[in-house]
Amino acid sequence: MDTIRNDKQGAKVKLERIPTTPPKKADKEAAKAEFDALGEELFDLQDLLWGAKMNSVLIVLQGRDTAGKDGTIKHVVGSLNPRGVSVTSFGVPSTEEREHDFLWRVHLKTPRQGEFSIFNRSHYEDVLVARVNNLVPEALWKSRYQHIRDFETLLSEHGTLVLKFFLHISQEEQEQRLLAREEEPRKAWKIAAGDWEDRKHWADYTRAYEDVFARTSTQQAPWHLVPSDAKWYRNLVVARAVAEALRPHRETWQARLDEVGKHKKAELRAWRKKR
Repeated sequence: MDTIRNDKQGAKVKLERIPTTPPKKADKEAAKAEFDALGEELFDLQDLLWGAKMNSVLIVLQGRDTAGKDGTIKHVVGSLNPRGVSVTSFGVPSTEEREHDFLWRVHLKTPRQGEFSIFNRSHYEDVLVARVNNLVPEALWKSRYQHIRDFETLLSEHGTLVLKFFLHISQEEQEQRLLAREEEPRKAWKIAAGDWEDRKHWADYTRAYEDVFARTSTQQAPWHLVPSDAKWYRNLVVARAVAEALRPHRETWQARLDEVGKHKKAELRAWRKKR
């Protein structure tokens, strides 16, 4: 099993039962070859998406500190044409953002037709961090589950393919990655005492994520739980899932482009007759 796809609201997930490591049969060299092939396919699919402008793609990346959100963007999104990709990291809300509803700043960054938007952390922080750190009353963060489901359903109804990934790492692997940052000069800038502080709330975040999966998984916007202790395997699984979500639209997008091509050729013939 390479990933868990949770697409049923109310379906219970226990993170402790989900592996964080690749299956024993996974081969790193074979994975690289497959990943390279997927990169070419994704570039081609993105070209059709861009031209047809019938859909857009929203990729939500969530995970604990060091889970590899930046690395996933670098490797998986690196296969795409940057012309049609935007990446947004949602941090502490600004004064202006706090004066609106919690989804206001998020909706502003959703993709236009033909484009990809990548969220490095997202609106889910408002039911994760807000919950674990008691930033808002319980009744408020609980009400946000329904708002999020409605928001993602709205996006889906308007042609956005919503793909949500939880990068699942173990406590042991996270500790090794945090310690590695202290040893590598080029990564020292990432050091934050808050990352170690958050480890004290590992169980609290586990429960918070499990509730997120149960309450916000839908057919239109499923959660993909990705084993992420091995970076190469994590990247492969995410690339597979994105390609699988786009493939069913290939023929529709191509048909739209073929139709546009006919009109363009007709316009060119008419222009030449006038010369």
